[in-house]
Amino acid sequence: MSTVTYSVPNISCGHCVHTITTELKELAGVQEVKASTETKRVEVRFEAPATEAAIESLLAAINYPAVK
Repeated sequence: MSTVTYSVPNISCGHCVHTITTELKELAGVQEVKASTETKRVEVRFEAPATEAAIESLLAAINYPAVK
């Protein structure tokens, strides 16, 4: 199991948190997602077949590009 934390500057409200959480949890291998409007960070706990590249790509696709 791996954990990665991203800075996601576009998080501004509860809807953003809900969207990010819902979309990432649909990615195979993602176990847990914690997103925060206060810190503008997203923590993702995952295992194969999910990869950091796949997580980053999905965040960008839903207009929440991440910075490590």
